[in-house]
Amino acid sequence: MMSSLVIYFSRSGENYFGGELKDIEKGNTEVIAEYIQEIDNADLFKVEPAVEYPADYMKCIDVAKKEQQADARPEIKETLESIADYDTVYIGFPNWWGTLPMPMFTQLEQLDFSGKIVKPFVTHEGSGFGSSQKDLAKLCEGAQIKDGLSIPGASVYDVKDKVASWVKD
Repeated sequence: MMSSLVIYFSRSGENYFGGELKDIEKGNTEVIAEYIQEIDNADLFKVEPAVEYPADYMKCIDVAKKEQQADARPEIKETLESIADYDTVYIGFPNWWGTLPMPMFTQLEQLDFSGKIVKPFVTHEGSGFGSSQKDLAKLCEGAQIKDGLSIPGASVYDVKDKVASWVKD
């Protein structure tokens, strides 16, 4: 039986959304992760930092940039130990400074992706995947990485059909 898992990072609260700072109840990437869960009957695993990022967007992106510059591996609240039971792994994240948020590195480096199908998706405000696909190729060594889905954060509530097409592709 084919089974799938969505591993994702998402941040609610103050976000850059549609060209302005706005408070959002649910992070953009989480919206897409839940669509995938519904469409593909996938399990969900949310990567959450042990120490929350600042609520203030500008402070948050400053911390994120410093983590990236230091090549940090921030501690996460819960670690997914294995993906052995899954054939397909969706990996979702917002584009932070051109790649995945560093807590995703913390989690993904601990997993064995040999023989898995990986389908990445990113939410962004104009930067697409940035260099994250190159990083994913290293993080998911041994996996067959499929074409990713890039979604502007401001449009997440209007793309369920697009997500469904991509999931079934």
